[in-house]
Amino acid sequence: MIVFLSDFGYRNEWVGICHAVIDRIAPGSPVIDLSHGIPPLDVRAGALLLADSLPFLRDDAVALAVVDPSVGRDRDLAVRTGNGRLLVGPDNGILDPAWQAMNGVVQAVSITSQKYTLRPVAPSFHARAVLAPAAAHLAQGVALEDLGDPIDLDTLVRLSMPEVNVERGRIEREVLDLNRFGTSSSTFADRTSRPPASTDRSASRSRGSPGPSSPPGYPRMPTSMTRGGV
Repeated sequence: MIVFLSDFGYRNEWVGICHAVIDRIAPGSPVIDLSHGIPPLDVRAGALLLADSLPFLRDDAVALAVVDPSVGRDRDLAVRTGNGRLLVGPDNGILDPAWQAMNGVVQAVSITSQKYTLRPVAPSFHARAVLAPAAAHLAQGVALEDLGDPIDLDTLVRLSMPEVNVERGRIEREVLDLNRFGTSSSTFADRTSRPPASTDRSASRSRGSPGPSSPPGYPRMPTSMTRGGV
């Protein structure tokens, strides 16, 4: 199974072409479209949506995330997390919250193998020629290391999150998202305790707010949810 999210939208053929590429390589593998409504080029929004959704995905599902403002310049990644989840996407931070929620990264490769990518590679559409084929081959059982050269884990791009400013009688935090139901998602700091670095933000959700919450055993995602406005 492949779970696919992007900022491609729904008005053009890009999502359909990626589906077609996946189907040619892995015809028996279902593809779930998590969302293609990520705001254009908003890496942080895509990263948080993916991380918030992971607890509800099948353990063997390959997550394919494509929001790539610097397409062709960022490395194309395939990674294995500490709990075995396979993630595919550009090396721009979009996968960072996901692997942090899944016990970090234990293996990463740059997707460079000509055997497992389509040629030629269009400079502005790596999803079609590199990322979607890599996800499909992983879903078919191809070994991660066969996709390309190993990457030093210390060089992986991390997602920059805004800091919370806490002053006497005042807390400033940035709204990260406002959904169609009026639920805002913002940075949050717990002033009474500080969890380990990989989960040093917490999430809360007001009663009645739509959206997922993490099942027991999963770290909470790095946002707080507030009903109505900013």
